[in-house]
Amino acid sequence: WSRHAGAEALVHEAGAALAAHGRMKGLAASEACIALSNDATVRQLNAGYRGKDKPTNVLSFPAPPPPVPQPVRSIGDVVLARETVEREAHERGVPFADHVRHLTVHGLLHLLGFDHETEADAVVMEGLETEILASLGIADPYGDRDGTALAVDRLAPDRLVPDPLD
Repeated sequence: WSRHAGAEALVHEAGAALAAHGRMKGLAASEACIALSNDATVRQLNAGYRGKDKPTNVLSFPAPPPPVPQPVRSIGDVVLARETVEREAHERGVPFADHVRHLTVHGLLHLLGFDHETEADAVVMEGLETEILASLGIADPYGDRDGTALAVDRLAPDRLVPDPLD
């Protein structure tokens, strides 16, 4: 990551854009740890936690709910694998910085309970990603959807926690 000056700033930009999205209004204040790692470490984590002995671009590890309410809740950890992120950005012809921001948003949405295991869930999650990235001036990473409207407000994951102070 040392050859990518400003990587931490990209992570902060992505997190701020997600927090500013209308769907996140009224949620409890939260924080996450974003680890800028490498393929070897991510491969180990992926094998140990998911049974997949290969690196991947991003892993998310949700934190358990706190036993008592906290002013700022830790939602978990996100780990990015530099070599995979670089390779994918090159293969897709997108700037490395945009791909880092995309995968940061993707990982954080997983921590908030969003997923893409079913088509319906994928439409919701990818729609949110696309809207958040658009606020950063980043093109839709999932390409043209033939004008299909995204139903991003249909589902509300259980992990979204309302702010108890509201």
